[in-house]
Amino acid sequence: MSNIPTEIPSLRLNDGNSIPMLSFGTGTAWYKSSANTKVDRELVESIKTAIKMGYYHLDAAEVYGNEREVGMAISESKIAREKLFVTTKVINGIKDIPKAFQASLEKLKLDYVDLYLIHAPFFAQSDADLQTAWAAMEQIQLSGKAKSIGVSNYYPEHLEVTLKTAKTVPSINQIEYHPYLQHPELIAFHQKHNIATAAYAPLTAVTKAKPGPVDGYMNLLAEKYYVSEGEIALRWCIDQDIVAVTTSRREERLLDYLRAMAFKLTPKEIQDISQRGQEKHYRGFWQTKFDANDRS
Repeated sequence: MSNIPTEIPSLRLNDGNSIPMLSFGTGTAWYKSSANTKVDRELVESIKTAIKMGYYHLDAAEVYGNEREVGMAISESKIAREKLFVTTKVINGIKDIPKAFQASLEKLKLDYVDLYLIHAPFFAQSDADLQTAWAAMEQIQLSGKAKSIGVSNYYPEHLEVTLKTAKTVPSINQIEYHPYLQHPELIAFHQKHNIATAAYAPLTAVTKAKPGPVDGYMNLLAEKYYVSEGEIALRWCIDQDIVAVTTSRREERLLDYLRAMAFKLTPKEIQDISQRGQEKHYRGFWQTKFDANDRS
């Protein structure tokens, strides 16, 4: 393809802010243990390269152990702060969210983040734990240091409890999402309450969950649009108004992902992928929290 439009579209959140729909993630392959204090220069350079390509949405988390590298990359890239959309998350410091948030800001070398998420609900021993944590998030947003706030890995039961006392509805819920884990009840809940969805591991069906029932159709669509199956997987998310979070250590692959901005799937193609995906179940994360056949 020539003259590929690489501008990444944005999605408007329920608080009026907009989020770029393709994000460079710093988890999974880039994860560092807390004992590893050495700066990962490969990650720093990869983020700087991604920013140059137009990946302005950077997805970080306290538990990934590399917020410092994200901060270094932002500083060294010398890009205007307002061009970036920076997400980070809290889980290790969940008992003192204000303290954890300040530590993240210091590592990121930022005055504010665009989106702050509770990384998972599984810390909670009671409804009150979920509600207290969300109240702390609301205070951070009121301080102006997090433009938007949301959650990750929440299910309807966690959201229902949170909403009972919430003054602010979460702007987004970042979940594992791909053709083999479509969360129909959760997505319906998001739509009812105007909560956006972000997908991590969106390439699962064309990578670690192969072989599967979408393989042949994904390949057919890849040939039709002159892209890879990975770009089809990303577009399947984006065309459903779902933010896609992905990453790679390879510059050429990051360039390839941008080709997902150059076409749109038809409504029937989206539906056909979804229907084929329902023939298989695969969960890549948090397996210990769910029954093996739980598709919720």
